[in-house]
Amino acid sequence: MEDEDSPAAPERWAGARRLGRRQPLAVVGLFLLAVFVTCGVFAPWLAPANPVAIDLLHRLQGASAGHWLGTDELGRDTLSRLLWGARLSLVVSVSVVSISLALGVAIGGVAGYLGGWVDTALTVIGMNTFLALPGILLAIAFAAFLGSGLQNLILALAVGGWAGYARLVRAQVMAVKEREFVEATRALGAGGWRIFFRHILPNILQPLLVQSAISMGGVILAEATLSFLGLGIPAPAPSWGSMLNDARSHLFDSPHLVIFPAIAIALAVLSFNFLGDALRDTLDPRTRFELGL
Repeated sequence: MEDEDSPAAPERWAGARRLGRRQPLAVVGLFLLAVFVTCGVFAPWLAPANPVAIDLLHRLQGASAGHWLGTDELGRDTLSRLLWGARLSLVVSVSVVSISLALGVAIGGVAGYLGGWVDTALTVIGMNTFLALPGILLAIAFAAFLGSGLQNLILALAVGGWAGYARLVRAQVMAVKEREFVEATRALGAGGWRIFFRHILPNILQPLLVQSAISMGGVILAEATLSFLGLGIPAPAPSWGSMLNDARSHLFDSPHLVIFPAIAIALAVLSFNFLGDALRDTLDPRTRFELGL
């Protein structure tokens, strides 16, 4: 393992500094992502109060020493609910992207590698059918059918998101499997599974990583949408979408109930979008050369 004193370490740090100078949004995205992950992981220790504790004597309060971001209509601490909402959004986004990516790699990989009637069946019947409908509508339909709950929410969002990964994997596999190194490996007698996992899959990870990072933000927004519509995590669990739904009737008398969850959603989505752009530029050799990395 290389340490910080190895010759490659200064080069990596120099490349990171050049990336930061040439792409300041990448630094902003990494900072916002670090804050988001820290709030989600350490929510039980960072939250100043119980996020579901009701205190009607202090309802709809503004910012104060006891409640830094005020309280909602039931007297619950807004900051604590935001921190626990970050934890929920992090769990949902990681779970949904992992399931969608696994399904996409499996289905898209089989379709692209085998081709023929298998490709036609999986592409026409599977991918195109799901891609013909907006993902959020599929998620709403499945969430309404399955009912509220964390597992049902993750399943509903994954069902609406795997087809995009499958189409991307299929296109990448069809391009890579015709290259010379794959043909040479096949000529040496390697089996189909070995060729796919040892030679094809490592060469298509770049677009998958970029797509996964960007999709994280989309999942956070979709989860907030479903929770806003009452199809997400049931009350009283804190969710940014449900916080916005609860604050609708207090938009003018207590605007902080809307502003803080909306800012949290926007910053979380922006962090993953900036991260996706930074990964694309870092992993693409042509862009790295143009940026002098």
